[in-house]
Amino acid sequence: MNRTIRIFLCWVVLMLLTVSTVFAGHLEDIAARGTIRIGTTGDYIPMSYRNPKTGVYEGIDAELSQLIADSLGVKIEYVPTNWPTLTSDTLAGKFDIALCGISRNYARAKTMAMSDAYGEGAFGKTILCRKSDAKKYQSLADIDKPEVRVMINPGGTNEKFAHANLKKAKLIVHQENADIPRQVAEGNADIMITETVEAARYIELNDKLAAPLMKAPFTRHSCGILMQKGDQEFLNYINFVLAELKMDGTLATLEKKYLYR
Repeated sequence: MNRTIRIFLCWVVLMLLTVSTVFAGHLEDIAARGTIRIGTTGDYIPMSYRNPKTGVYEGIDAELSQLIADSLGVKIEYVPTNWPTLTSDTLAGKFDIALCGISRNYARAKTMAMSDAYGEGAFGKTILCRKSDAKKYQSLADIDKPEVRVMINPGGTNEKFAHANLKKAKLIVHQENADIPRQVAEGNADIMITETVEAARYIELNDKLAAPLMKAPFTRHSCGILMQKGDQEFLNYINFVLAELKMDGTLATLEKKYLYR
């Protein structure tokens, strides 16, 4: 019996050492590397948008990324990802964290780790359409008609929402999320399924566009920072940074600047 117990205890220690080796190290690796790898789509105004003229990432998530990097005393290494591959890229460890307006939901929480929420109350599914058509679209029923062309980007919650709620409308998948507002404005589609914060920014940028249901979105949710499961120490640190930014008012200032316009 004693020999069995010793073997069992040795096995437990070995497993603990293995787990420690596999999952410990995000903070240590980041410090040793001198950079934090941040996955981002760069296609989502006002969250994380790569300005094609400057190559610089802009938006609240770009600023949050910089604040997290500064807190660690390291530089940012951006790792491009896209909505169809965001989950697989996260699970594969292609980056340390992902920030690009990522909705907190049960599906993601089941397989990945998500930080505490930010932007509560700012996010919800809505539509973007041409200003001349704004009075036509006052409900989901107005949109869900065979003659209505709804354009969505693949892989994210916009696509999921469209498939779940629009059974009659013609769904058009367009690979470049940031290009869909232009497609709608030019008449290549009638509706874009989007977020309230994104719709608000695009109607500022293009006077041909409108968001008639922006103040009454179909859903409500918040955003979070995404990462692999298994490194609780690292998740605790990211949540600590967010808590500090909330406490000193920095997060509220950024949310007012980018989200509550």
